[in-house]
Amino acid sequence: MLGTVLDVSLLDESYFLGKMIAESEAAIQYRVTKYKLEQDTEAQNLIKEFNKVKELYEEVQRFGKYHPDYKTVSTNVRLLKRELDFNETISSFKKAEKDLENLLNECSSLIAGSVSEHIKVPTGNPFFDSRSCSGGCGSGGACSCG
Repeated sequence: MLGTVLDVSLLDESYFLGKMIAESEAAIQYRVTKYKLEQDTEAQNLIKEFNKVKELYEEVQRFGKYHPDYKTVSTNVRLLKRELDFNETISSFKKAEKDLENLLNECSSLIAGSVSEHIKVPTGNPFFDSRSCSGGCGSGGACSCG
């Protein structure tokens, strides 16, 4: 019976945390910018064009600089990537996406740390990863990741 009460309490707290995250400013901003991105035809066309050129680029990369279109395709990919990065709608979405990711990474690290300092949470963020070594640091266990 005690386990069941604790399980229900833990589920309630998890639901509450999920709801808080979903209602956070970062999550709201993410949803707003995602909607704007989906509605922006110019941005959608840029994304489609970039994906087509990216496929060509991946094909060219199989042969590297020896491919006859290597220089042209590589230049096109860089130009389109730059155009994507400077598109206001796309850059706003990327910023909102990164902000939400940071919030989720921080929550994951805090939850893991409250259970045990030895739980490893790979976040892709050096700040959080330094607090939770991925085990491949090469320090011979000096960071206690071993």
